[in-house]
Amino acid sequence: MSSKQWLVYILRCKDGSFYTGITSDLTKRLPAHQDGTASRYTRSRLPVKLVYLESAANRSAATKRELMIKRMSRSRKEILLRPRKNSPTSQDRKAAKKQTNSTRG
Repeated sequence: MSSKQWLVYILRCKDGSFYTGITSDLTKRLPAHQDGTASRYTRSRLPVKLVYLESAANRSAATKRELMIKRMSRSRKEILLRPRKNSPTSQDRKAAKKQTNSTRG
């Protein structure tokens, strides 16, 4: 049994398109995309930006989720990329906004 953590990720390319992939080593995979050595699709659409990340139980689950995302319409992917109400990102934004408002006056 492998102890690797598998991740599903979405990149936004320079042309605005999305690239969905899986990896067990994001620290190597992202620079490979930026260098143009990770995929033919992203090579001609540099630079790319990581816009979504999701963990998976194993490689099989990651592959299934990747295919599910790839089959989504663009509008459905945009919804997936929106920050969720209770996610750490949205909580951080709320705290920053609250702090900004309290220092204004």
